Amino acid sequence: MGQFFEMCMIVCFGISWPISVLKSLRSKTAKGKSMVFSLFVWVGYVCGITGKIVTGNITYVFIFYIINIVMVTIDILLYFRNVKLDRQREEG
Repeated sequence: MGQFFEMCMIVCFGISWPISVLKSLRSKTAKGKSMVFSLFVWVGYVCGITGKIVTGNITYVFIFYIINIVMVTIDILLYFRNVKLDRQREEG
């Protein structure tokens, strides 16, 4: 039962990441984004994944950690793309 609630937590956190990725794609700006926040979330998922591996507790919940860290990574990469676009707009 504990894994079910852990999965629910991860899914609830994970719902926001595709929305954030779409917003980053569409807005083409880094304004309003916090890289520090994103990095802390990314490190949190790395710790969760590491904890699952170290304890050997790899269950179906593990896939949700992977999906979330992939989404956060994409959002971080889009942040850097958008910073570059912001600079180009300021220069041009």
